[in-house]
Amino acid sequence: MSEWNRRDPLNRNPAGGRASALHRAIGLGSAKTGTEHWWLQRVTAAVLVPLLIWFVASLIAHAGGDYPSVAGWLRSPLVAAIMAALLIAMFWHMMLGLRVIVEDYVHSDRLKFFAVAMVQAGCWALMIIGVFAVLSITFG
Repeated sequence: MSEWNRRDPLNRNPAGGRASALHRAIGLGSAKTGTEHWWLQRVTAAVLVPLLIWFVASLIAHAGGDYPSVAGWLRSPLVAAIMAALLIAMFWHMMLGLRVIVEDYVHSDRLKFFAVAMVQAGCWALMIIGVFAVLSITFG
């Protein structure tokens, strides 16, 4: 966080003074926030485990196949739905993880805002493109 975001308006800790742990924590956020993000990241990780096992098994099963055979397999509504769920869970999980990395390691507020916005826009774009590609193969 930048210094202007943490400044104490009452100046309770003048330069060179000793601050208590409570004073150092003022303005740094509440311990009551962030649990939804944490749980969502764990849920997407748990959802990804069986979906990725299915995806790898499917890749192995269709390893020698050509494009028409794989596209024919993907035209099944159940397979297309599972593939779309995999893409959504994967890019959502990636967005959550990259956002945490940016928030932890980028210290400039403006750069952090821009980086988080770019991460979210990129993940949403990749998710939409992937689901659109699956739907175009399925119904095309």
